[in-house]
Amino acid sequence: MANVIWWGRSDPEYSRNRLVLKFFKRFGWNIRFFSPVASQTGFLEAYLQRLSRPDLIWVPCFRHRDIHSASIWAKRWRVPLVIDPLISAYEKEAFERGKWPPGSKRSEKRRLYESGLFAKADMVVADTAAHADFFNQALRVSPEKIRILFVGAEDDRFQPRPVQAIEPPFEILFYGSFLKLQGTDTIVAAAKRTRDLNARWVLLGEGDLKNENKRQARLHQNIEFEAWIPYDRLSERISQAHILLGIFGTTLKADLVIPNKMFQAMAAGRPVITRSAKAYPEEIRGSSVIGWVPGGDPEALAAVVRNWLKSPAALERRGLDTRRLFDSFFSEPKLEEQFEHILEDLSRR
Repeated sequence: MANVIWWGRSDPEYSRNRLVLKFFKRFGWNIRFFSPVASQTGFLEAYLQRLSRPDLIWVPCFRHRDIHSASIWAKRWRVPLVIDPLISAYEKEAFERGKWPPGSKRSEKRRLYESGLFAKADMVVADTAAHADFFNQALRVSPEKIRILFVGAEDDRFQPRPVQAIEPPFEILFYGSFLKLQGTDTIVAAAKRTRDLNARWVLLGEGDLKNENKRQARLHQNIEFEAWIPYDRLSERISQAHILLGIFGTTLKADLVIPNKMFQAMAAGRPVITRSAKAYPEEIRGSSVIGWVPGGDPEALAAVVRNWLKSPAALERRGLDTRRLFDSFFSEPKLEEQFEHILEDLSRR
């Protein structure tokens, strides 16, 4: 049995990690978790704990700070180091948060630092082809070192459920953490334009922009807000909605990623509207099953909702077609194939 060290203080229950861990087990790998108290001294903790040599070191998502220590031991053991960053800290700080202007000294310092970290890995896993291009162009990661593994959705959690009565009042549901990336202000603005429809727009979750969105939605009876719910209840809540919403932000990241909610909504077999983005495979971008709109365009979002609700009986068929699209590109067997190719490439090396 091959051994992998899962290096970093990560959450094994996070959806991305759950999926990767499931695949490791499915392919017969023994997983050893190493969670250093301090990332900066992880190389020393590994020595004190007398970790035995694995066949592979995997640094899971969001654990950039663990890459350096993991790389020291990967080199010492002469085993491959794979990182699954899922995000770029440089992109997040310079583009998403606007902490430093792109091209500034501070921004360039962060970019070069992250580029150096990624260079320590033998393989970098990206969640979309667009993100892979960003890693290559901005962080100078060689294309030969990049492999793609979609985020996907857990098939055992997100399955199509019987459609509730397709009759008014119709429910248009967004759920998330109210980030700039998600464009919740666009959702509120679109909802204001559909007050004549017998429909309610629900924004579920918690986050930085929620209070501002509540202020924007004040006096509009067709807009409601709900508190976050436990993850194991999410699939059931999704099934109560007639239309699900993805993201509508205008940031760079919004063009690079396919958010969890898109995979989950598609797996649940519900009609979905989201912003167009180069993150999606070309075949999906050309599909009329998804309601594609430009980022930050409430008029376009309202128009798609209005058009779909003209023929509410067609929503069930659209939901089934959405699930078929998910099965063709993002289902667990498809992702398992991607993961198998990753392991095969490592074996050949």
